Amino acid sequence: MTDLRTSFAKTENVLIRAGDCAVTILPLYGGKIASIRIGELELLQPPLAPIAPRTRTMPFDAADAGGWDECLPSVAPCAVKTEAAVAEIPDHGDLWRVEWAARDESSETRDKVTLVGKCFSLPLELERRMELLETGGHWHLNLQYKLINTSSKAVPWSWSAHPLFAVEKGDRVVLPESIHSLWLEGSGGGRLGTRGDSVAWPMARRADGATVDLRVADGPRSGIGDKLFAGPLDGSANWCALERPSAGVRLRVKFDAAATPYLGLWICYGGWPERPGPKQMCVAFEPATAPVDSLAETGPWSLVLEPRDCFKWTMEVEIERIER
Repeated sequence: MTDLRTSFAKTENVLIRAGDCAVTILPLYGGKIASIRIGELELLQPPLAPIAPRTRTMPFDAADAGGWDECLPSVAPCAVKTEAAVAEIPDHGDLWRVEWAARDESSETRDKVTLVGKCFSLPLELERRMELLETGGHWHLNLQYKLINTSSKAVPWSWSAHPLFAVEKGDRVVLPESIHSLWLEGSGGGRLGTRGDSVAWPMARRADGATVDLRVADGPRSGIGDKLFAGPLDGSANWCALERPSAGVRLRVKFDAAATPYLGLWICYGGWPERPGPKQMCVAFEPATAPVDSLAETGPWSLVLEPRDCFKWTMEVEIERIER
C-alpha cells in the first residue's frame, strides 16, 4: 500500500529523530508535520488524499486533510480590513498552502529543525523551531514560534495549531479539572446545538436530550464532527491529553497560556469531510490566540502586531508509553 506521506519528493522531506520516535516535516507543503511515529505506530491522522501542491484559494478539504498544519492568520475564510487594505484570507489561512524555507542548511536526520513560512494575505512571517528529545522513556516535541510583522503598518492576526491526532474508538480526551464548559463553534448535524451554545464538559447534553461523555472517542460510523473552545485559560490549565490504551501511548499537549490562552478541540469520528470519500478519525488539540475561527470576529481576544514587531510563544507535545 502506498504511503501518501512519503511517496513524493522524498529528498525534500525533513526528518528529526530521537530513539524510536521520528517526526517527518514537509517544507514544500506548508511546513506540514506529516508524521509522528513511535516505531511503526503513526500518531497523526493519515492523509485522506495524496499530498500535492495547493493553490491560494482551494478549501482545506480539497487537500490531504491530515497531519499537522499551522493556521495563520485565520482558521475560517474571511475578509478583514487593515490599515493597508482589505485582506482576503482563505480557508485555514495561508501557511499550509506555501513552501516554507529551512533555516538549517542540512536536511539530514537530526533532532531539531527551524522553518519559516510567509503569509500572502497579510505581511506576516512565522518562524517555527522544533526539537525532539527523549528523556526517561518519554519523548518531548518542543516548538518555539516567532511571528514577525514585515510591514510598516499594524496587522491584525490570529493563530491556531492544527495537529490532527489519530484515535480509535474508546480512546480518551482529558482536560484540566477546572474546565466545566466549552463554547460551541460548530457541530455536525447540530448534534451538540448551535454556534455560541455553552456545552457542559465532560458530560454534555445533545440536542436530542440524550447525555454523551465527550471524553470517550466514538467509532468512525458515528459521523461526529464537533469544534469547541475552552478559555481563556491560566497557567494551571495549560494542557490537555489523549490517552490511547489500544495503541499503548499517552499524548500530553502543553501550551503557553499567557500568549495562547484558548484551546480549540476538534473531535471527528467519521464526520468530516462532508464530501464523498475517506473521513477523519481524529482529535485535534488546538492552542489558539482566539476562541473563534474567524479573524473577522473581534473581541477582547483580538490581537494586532505593530510594524516590524514580533510575538513569541511555545508549545510542547509529550509522548509516553502506557500499558495496553
